[in-house]
Amino acid sequence: MSGETRTPESFADPFVARAAPRGPAGPSRGGGRTPGETGIWVFAFGDLLVFTVFFCVFVHERARAPEAFELGRRSLDLTFGTLNTLLLLTGSLSVVLGLHALRRGATRPGTRALLVTLVCGAGFVIDKYLEYAGAVQAGHTPSANAFFMYYFVLTGIHLVHLLIGMAGLGLMYRIARTPSPGPREIRLLEAGGCYWHLVDLLWIILFALLYLMR
Repeated sequence: MSGETRTPESFADPFVARAAPRGPAGPSRGGGRTPGETGIWVFAFGDLLVFTVFFCVFVHERARAPEAFELGRRSLDLTFGTLNTLLLLTGSLSVVLGLHALRRGATRPGTRALLVTLVCGAGFVIDKYLEYAGAVQAGHTPSANAFFMYYFVLTGIHLVHLLIGMAGLGLMYRIARTPSPGPREIRLLEAGGCYWHLVDLLWIILFALLYLMR
């Protein structure tokens, strides 16, 4: 053993320096920082609460007329619903990858990932329009029966959420193209990403209730 004198500083954890914040995103993920803004989480939980009421009402009404609701479910084209689900899942994945790149300062791959999500959102809108048109042509209008009334109301409200999300993605793309996004800009990008994940989650529940639940 050497005879050197060790000062208190010499016992400092060598990993402390590695945990210091770095990059434009501020604190590291290990620091426990909640992504996004507080307001987006309040909105998300409130929105989920409202949709939970809608979902419970739908299940209750389905239990009162299971044959009619099952007939309506079978009238839906599962291909449209599955494609919409895949589009939103792909869009959510690209948002995650884009935010990860932007936190590291990689602007080009980050903005490209956001564009992929925008394309997925546009594909969802086109797919839903075609599905609506086919349903109406087949006589499945909101006034046809209770199932299609709930189908058009619930998916219509979700579609409005998605269009708002696409507007948010456009703003995110504009922010991501700034030369050096700071912590404030990163939080705004994360808030937009959280909202898009909310849109994705709501659709997954709707897809299960409307297309899959027997």
